Amino acid sequence: MEKYLQSSDYIDWDHPDVLSKAKALAQGLNSKEEITKACFTFVRDEIKHSLDYKLNPVTCKASEVLEHGTGYCYAKSHLLAALLRANSIPAGLCYQRLTIEDDEPPFCLHGLNAVFLEEYGWYRIDARGNKPGVNAQFTPPVEQLAYPIITAGEADLLEIWDEPLPVVVDALLNGKNYQDVKDNLTDIPLVGTDNTAGLR
Repeated sequence: MEKYLQSSDYIDWDHPDVLSKAKALAQGLNSKEEITKACFTFVRDEIKHSLDYKLNPVTCKASEVLEHGTGYCYAKSHLLAALLRANSIPAGLCYQRLTIEDDEPPFCLHGLNAVFLEEYGWYRIDARGNKPGVNAQFTPPVEQLAYPIITAGEADLLEIWDEPLPVVVDALLNGKNYQDVKDNLTDIPLVGTDNTAGLR
């Protein structure tokens, strides 16, 4: 569990601004579940999804996401993990493989989080940001993610990562702007043929 509490290059919760925000969000709250909900709601509602709002720069580090107030789903998940870890709540990164549009290939990865809540165990949350047709909520133990798995080839990936996937980091670091990231969304091969696959 220790690895899901560590600060790192991209989940840099020991950055003064991230740490300060994490403590502010937790102020006056009495349980880790309440703190998790506060952090989740902040990232979902106050950090704007780069594509939804057509915003630059492309962010990756948690501290960058907080500074600029924007990020793709992956970057938003880095910030949420950082805010939770700063409050001593184990948090990891999860991915789904989804169709990009119209429920047809091609596919891309979608980034979200898993948080360890003592009463429930690992629980997935998706702070990408709500919009018409997307309504992610914090309702443990029931998951309410942004996107259901609908189409053949889509999958909930099984792993809970302590660090972002290298392909995700590369896409964010090499993206010139929000449109460039959209035009080069990353995909990854799967092992297994059902809706709960692993990475190859």
